[in-house]
Amino acid sequence: MNAKLIKKEGYVVELEMTFSNAEFKDGIKKAYNKTKGKYSIQGFRKGKAPQVMIERVYGEGAFYEEAINILFSEQYENAIKQTDINPVDYPSIDVKNIGKDEELVVTAKVDVYPDITLGEYKGVEIDKVDVKVTQKDVQAEIDKEAEKNSRIVTIEDRPAKKGDITIIDFEGFLDGVAFEGGKGVSHELTLGSGQFIPGFEDQIIGKNIGEEFDVNVTFPENYQSDDLKGKEVVFKVTLHEIKVKELPEIDDEFVKDISEFDTLEEYKKDIKKKLTEQNKLDAKDTMIDQAIMKATENATVEIPNALIEKRIDGLMNEFDMRLKYQGMDIKKYAELTGMTIENFREQYKEIAKGQVKTQLVIEAIAKEQNFEVTEEDYEAKIVKTAENYKMEVEEFKKNLSDDYKAYFKETIVNEKAVDFLFENAKQVKKADKKDEE
Repeated sequence: MNAKLIKKEGYVVELEMTFSNAEFKDGIKKAYNKTKGKYSIQGFRKGKAPQVMIERVYGEGAFYEEAINILFSEQYENAIKQTDINPVDYPSIDVKNIGKDEELVVTAKVDVYPDITLGEYKGVEIDKVDVKVTQKDVQAEIDKEAEKNSRIVTIEDRPAKKGDITIIDFEGFLDGVAFEGGKGVSHELTLGSGQFIPGFEDQIIGKNIGEEFDVNVTFPENYQSDDLKGKEVVFKVTLHEIKVKELPEIDDEFVKDISEFDTLEEYKKDIKKKLTEQNKLDAKDTMIDQAIMKATENATVEIPNALIEKRIDGLMNEFDMRLKYQGMDIKKYAELTGMTIENFREQYKEIAKGQVKTQLVIEAIAKEQNFEVTEEDYEAKIVKTAENYKMEVEEFKKNLSDDYKAYFKETIVNEKAVDFLFENAKQVKKADKKDEE
């Protein structure tokens, strides 16, 4: 087989593959052996008719299509190497010349990865993210822990006040008639939570356990029920219980109960240390995103539709997977929201385009900087991934296909490009930027 590039327009290329007559006949023979069981010839058991008999009955070209498919699948990778192209997806093919005693000539049209013009990417300016941890941040973490260790206490010696947890019965009436959905028994309501319509919770404040009373409210104009929009109603309410959330006293004893530390000060120092470490990680991620975004914005690239569509496929699959965790799928969700699958694909188009451009730019930077994967790089990646999957390293390696090995190496190179962007970026404080302006 001989392959040559015959046309290139933008990111669409057309190549020509020529198979000798001997190669074509060999392909026909393979096609016959693969498909002969489909043909019925009088006088022969199914699958036992000779090739020449099948061609006599069904025509000389009976096996042409399958032969082309076989030869193309066998030699396409070789054609890619001969023409030095980098295809995005599988090509569309067309037959240019075919005949029993002739060469087979086919053309293949395919989108290839585009040329990228990198703009400024080394030394781009990014906003320096503050990692400072304040006392307020530390106290917020302690308050969360206190909240986890709180207990609910029943109150019997005072009226209800804002913040209390109340247990009530209620029933709503419109013009003296009970309305649907307006009744609740032993309902738990925290006063001030805004769970009920405006004004309801305020009228429970000051009431005592066992008290029965009316709550007069007006439903909002934008209320979901047309029958109740803007209507004045009366709720008959009985207050059964008043409870409060009692937080533990935050002192050394509390710290001993919930941690390995003996004093509150030690606990605070540990929280501050952990928050600082997390802030540094978060800050680095944020600044890396900035550097990638700047490099991507500065690059020029025309993105093939095939790449965008493939990324949309990925985004759609991710969305569908999330919906399935909730007992639904994307088709059902589309029906419920009155949308079509095409609507969803269109919504994802700009996101997909941005993600594809970012990926292409990172790959181009890696190529321009000539980053390579060392044995140490590869081994470290394998060890880390095996640990994430909680597998023995050697067992993990045994299950790695060639495609996955290539994927890991590609990932390592791209990670080096991202690290390069961040390490060479200029971190500028926002205050400094304002001064310059």
